[in-house]
Amino acid sequence: MSAIIAPNIHIYLSMFLFFQSPLLLIPFSLIFLADGRLSTGHAGVLLAERRGSYPLIDLRTLKTSAQQGEVASGTRRKVKRLLSFQRYCHASRLLRGLVPHTPGSLHLLDDDYLGQAAHMLSKVGTWNFDIFLFDRLTNGNSLVTLMCHLFNVCGLIHHFQLDMVKLHRFLGMVQEDYHSQNPYHNAVHAADVTQAMYCYLKEPKLAEQLSPLDVFLGLMAAAAHDVDHPGVNQPFLIKTRHHLASLYQNTSVLESHHWRSTVGMLRESGLLSHLPAAMSQDMEQQLGSLILATDISRQNEFLLTFREHLDNQDLDLQLASHRHFMLQIALKCADICNPCRVWELSKQWSERVCEEFYRQGDLEKKFDLEVSPLCNQQADSVPAIQIGFISYIVEPLFEEWHRFTEPSLLSQAMMGHLHKNKAHWSHLRYTHTNSDTQAHSNSEEAELTYSVNH
Repeated sequence: MSAIIAPNIHIYLSMFLFFQSPLLLIPFSLIFLADGRLSTGHAGVLLAERRGSYPLIDLRTLKTSAQQGEVASGTRRKVKRLLSFQRYCHASRLLRGLVPHTPGSLHLLDDDYLGQAAHMLSKVGTWNFDIFLFDRLTNGNSLVTLMCHLFNVCGLIHHFQLDMVKLHRFLGMVQEDYHSQNPYHNAVHAADVTQAMYCYLKEPKLAEQLSPLDVFLGLMAAAAHDVDHPGVNQPFLIKTRHHLASLYQNTSVLESHHWRSTVGMLRESGLLSHLPAAMSQDMEQQLGSLILATDISRQNEFLLTFREHLDNQDLDLQLASHRHFMLQIALKCADICNPCRVWELSKQWSERVCEEFYRQGDLEKKFDLEVSPLCNQQADSVPAIQIGFISYIVEPLFEEWHRFTEPSLLSQAMMGHLHKNKAHWSHLRYTHTNSDTQAHSNSEEAELTYSVNH
């Protein structure tokens, strides 16, 4: 595609900004409508709130000692990141808007990890990219580092004349507003979705038709699609009468919040302030449309439309509206692509998302609420959850994506992993069921023996 090019510039890694202020001024009258349009009321009325304004949920009861240690070390990590930023700017051509050209400009990471991280970035378009390893190599800055690299190789910094300091500031804000204590919905998940999105944007069927704006929106939406996720789902927010559920009228509550938070950070960072107002507003609206498409409750809506387009063979990617629809589909695929990864990576993500479900179930029990489906660790095993997820959500969507790509090598690889992983989970469920049955039988025998002897 025309927008995804690799200029002859040395790969550079990013810096991370340390922010003192916990507040963000967001126009109180800024309301996002369900169809993706912005509705604004009286200008100049500002509401002071923490950036993102994440839900006030008592997660303290679920913290382990390790997590508490992580919270306690948060200040040290922030100082370390600040010092990394200062080291990076010491030789600073970056502040003058110039792109680093030499290995000497790579100061974010220790030398031991630098070569490995740069080597991984050189293969960022491969499907076996290990985002967990990359996050460790970048000292927990995988999202910022990945996005800076992709914006560079896709030519977006030059095309949109982005200010490098503002870009790093915005990406740092996004990464910081993901909750690291979430097992699944954290910045590493955002980086993983972004890497998958990049792979999909390179698909031959899409690549040659996409504009720089399409690529910009696709990567930005992927990076920010779950920002400030509280680690609980929409039904939990609704039944606890959370203010976000009221604000968004129980419809796409989390997705609307992710979008609103993203727009707030875009404006606070000033990343798009140099663009015409109409253009930046249109970009905000399109970002909203993409992020709202990740609402899993709208899965059938998008799947049926996608299938209808493929059956009728009427997708015209020269039309902006059709390209936008395919960006929505690509983002939905990227968001749920974990079962299509190699088993070693897929299994980690499956265990993480189930751990997050179980934590919500523990919260619901604590507050005497009905435990949500899939959130009862005693009744809902990881294999059973994953088999249902693959069968009813992942397979139907990726089968249509497979048709769309005609099929590509990447799509063939993903479907291969998907079928193998489903077989793995089926085997584990069978083993788990048999072990439970045997344990129950042993328990009954022990109880009978005890009653006879006493």
